[in-house]
Amino acid sequence: MAKQCSNWYLTVIVFSAILASQASADTDPLDVVALEDLYNALHNPPQLKGWRSAGGDPCVESWTGVSCYGSSVIHLKLPGLGLRGTLGSELQNLHNLKHLDICCNNIQGEIPYGLPPNSTNINLAFNELTQNIPHSLSLLKYLRHLNVSHNLLAGPIGNVFTGLESLKVMDLSYNNFTGDLPSSFGSLTNLTELFLHNNQFTGSIIYLADLPLTHLNIQGNHFSGIIPSQFQSIPYLWIDGNRFHTGANYPPWNFHWDNATMEQNFTGPQTTQSSAIENYPSSQAGGRRKKRMGPGGIACMVVGAVLLTTCAALIIAFRIKRYRALKLQSFESSNSTMHSLPISTARAPEESPQILAVVSPFILGQKPIPPNRHNRIEKMSRRKSFSHNYKFPASAKIYTVAELQAATNSFSEDNLLGEGSLGSVYKAELPVGQILAVKNINMVSLSFHEEEQFFDVICTASRLRHPNIVTLLGYCLEHGQHLLVYQYISDLSLDNILHSQAYKPLSWNLRLCIALGVARALDYLHSSSPPVAHSNIKAANILLDEELMPHLCDCGLAALKPLASNSVKLRASEIALGDTGYIAPDHGQPGSDNTKSDIFAFGVLLLELLTGRKPFDALRPREEQSLVKWASSQLHDGKSLEQMVDPSIKRTLSSRCLSQFADVVSPCIQSEKEFRPQISETVESLTRLLKRVASAKSSVADGIEVDPFERSFRSTHTRFMASPTVSFLSV
Repeated sequence: MAKQCSNWYLTVIVFSAILASQASADTDPLDVVALEDLYNALHNPPQLKGWRSAGGDPCVESWTGVSCYGSSVIHLKLPGLGLRGTLGSELQNLHNLKHLDICCNNIQGEIPYGLPPNSTNINLAFNELTQNIPHSLSLLKYLRHLNVSHNLLAGPIGNVFTGLESLKVMDLSYNNFTGDLPSSFGSLTNLTELFLHNNQFTGSIIYLADLPLTHLNIQGNHFSGIIPSQFQSIPYLWIDGNRFHTGANYPPWNFHWDNATMEQNFTGPQTTQSSAIENYPSSQAGGRRKKRMGPGGIACMVVGAVLLTTCAALIIAFRIKRYRALKLQSFESSNSTMHSLPISTARAPEESPQILAVVSPFILGQKPIPPNRHNRIEKMSRRKSFSHNYKFPASAKIYTVAELQAATNSFSEDNLLGEGSLGSVYKAELPVGQILAVKNINMVSLSFHEEEQFFDVICTASRLRHPNIVTLLGYCLEHGQHLLVYQYISDLSLDNILHSQAYKPLSWNLRLCIALGVARALDYLHSSSPPVAHSNIKAANILLDEELMPHLCDCGLAALKPLASNSVKLRASEIALGDTGYIAPDHGQPGSDNTKSDIFAFGVLLLELLTGRKPFDALRPREEQSLVKWASSQLHDGKSLEQMVDPSIKRTLSSRCLSQFADVVSPCIQSEKEFRPQISETVESLTRLLKRVASAKSSVADGIEVDPFERSFRSTHTRFMASPTVSFLSV
């Protein structure tokens, strides 16, 4: 019996040692190498608390966003942290990583060829990734959710989906993919949700016919041919905006085109995360018959069980404490940016409900606005209650007047950022340290219908999520106030830099980058469903962050102008006098397409970047006051074109580059709107031009001087001393 007891004690000690070693094990060296490489590729961001360029133990030290099982990193979740840089080249070393979530940042470069080989969820959405999907994707045989939407990916997709039998949800929307769908789509036998909308796909969709889809969105492409009859069994389907055959006797099933974009109520995929140890084998009872034990053996077993239970309880308590610490840290690090992340609502198809499948669990866990908040707003604003069917914007946070008064020091002059055509804008600082911009819109007394119209504008504006658009975060309607809360970029506008002596001149390369960023923002607005016209494109509405990345203001707010008070309208008319140079000849005409007016204004902005002149300058000779009238007749005269260039950058442009830029500007400023291009065409032209400029930067040709301000832009004001980079765009 003593021998038997000693064996039990030995077993308990060994098992306890194993548990203890798992609880305190150092992180796998390959995982450490991968995370160090990622940290360096992201330029060592301070928001990644605990991370290091060399050394360290991610699992023991609780690095931000890192979750472990034993010595292996299994979750890497870094959404919405403002990260910049690339994804490095060592992600394939994360052999046990299950979830990779780096959405809603500003990450550039290509998707790495080597991805975590055993990952189940990958979310790279809302970044600035370029090129295409790597062929190594087909090696990820356990992958269930993939989201690469809202990036700059482009070109035909190869047969990269072979072998992905586990894939259930995939989102490729809002990129620039082209060409026909590859045949490997047909091998995705477990795919239930697929989102391809807002790309440039062409050809047939026959490879999607036999997939077990419940959600399919292929809007806004160039698909053609027939619609497979199998599509009639897909519960949530959006297919308009393509070139399908729609003859008198087609489709051969009862498909109602009017309902192609009908509103659906999405339940969304399940929100529970898979078990962190789902692929680890659980212990099973053996099949042998057990021998009868005597009293001594039973006593040994009892003692052993007590010891074993005690050890296990200690280890479990240790791991629970560590897990809670990790969750708390993760929540605190992401809470400040939570409301700025893209959140899908029940409205379709404007929203992208598929994002729910792979966003962070904090977004998944967000609850709808409680009804009592709605009641409180209605009572305080003393408005008639809205219809029970009215949908409040789920992605916009409700602020109180007290919160915003405290954050803006009672809207003091010291916090005033500027006056716009819709009201004053104030800088606000929340107690947690977050900086916001609050737009105070002075409204007339609104009718019930106009109040609903105001909410429609908020719904539209709050859905807009693009790297080059200032994000609407929330609103406040208490006590008759109409306040809109935006992310704070800076108080530096493109107008400040171009027309103020306080700043050194922008280089030609940076001007092209800014133009391309604004064009991409417009392309995003114009390709929305329904299209959103900005209607107030001008240099003063383009804010520049510390890296000179452009952010377009006031998107989706054009419908509010008729609702503004008389004092705001008067101020707006005064501002408009200085903006007449941006206004298209067809602006305001009945039935006019305001997106075409945006194209004209953008063409004027391109001229402004080229010449350094204001769109309308009353101080110049009469024939030169209107920039468009003065420049349009000279765009295709080589000598005159060279004389138009801003003197500060004139010697840094080749005649060829100048001519190509003129070819981009000329169609945009046509007086007849029918001759103006789609903004997507202008994006393509600027992208090609910027690539040529980038490729020519390494050599000095055609007598071009090296631009002294290319990467050393400095303000003579100490408030803007950041060193810019042009890497935020695909060049």
